[in-house]
Amino acid sequence: MSDRDSLPFEPRRKRKKPTAKTQAESTPAPTASQPPDRPVSAKEAASLSAIPDAVSQRMIRRMAVFCGTPSVLAIGSLFAFYWIVQHDWFELPPAAAQLTSLGFFGLAVVGLSYGLVSASWDETRPGGWLGWQEFRLNFGRLTGAWREARQAKRSAQTKED
Repeated sequence: MSDRDSLPFEPRRKRKKPTAKTQAESTPAPTASQPPDRPVSAKEAASLSAIPDAVSQRMIRRMAVFCGTPSVLAIGSLFAFYWIVQHDWFELPPAAAQLTSLGFFGLAVVGLSYGLVSASWDETRPGGWLGWQEFRLNFGRLTGAWREARQAKRSAQTKED
C-alpha cells in the first residue's frame, strides 16, 4: 500500500480481476438445495465505488456557487454594456465588453474546478464556508495521486525495456 492518505470513500484495497481458472476453482457448483446467488446489478456495483451522496451534493452546491456567480456576472455585464451604449452614457470600445465577459467566464471555469476540489471529501465533515483548508488537503491528495501514477507508469516502462 502507498504512503498517501486514502480518501474517506476510497476502497481499502484493490481487487485483482479473477482469471477463468481461479474463478472456476473458487466458486462451488450450485446444488439443488442452494438457491443461486442474486447477481449484482450495475447500479449496485457502481454505488459501491461511487462518491457518497452527501459529498456529491456538497460538490454540486459549491460548483454552482463558484461557477454560477461569475457566469451570471459575465452575462449581466454584456447586458450592462449594451444598456450603457444604447443610452449614450459614455463611449465604450467593444473590446471592453468582450474582455470583461471573457474574464468572468474564465473565472467561472476556475470556480468550477475550485468548487469541486474545495468541497470536503469526508462524509461526516461539512467543511468551511470558503473551503480553503479542504482545497489545500484535496489538492495535496490529487497531486500525490498524480505523482504516484507517473511513478507507476515510469516503473512499468522500465520493466518493459
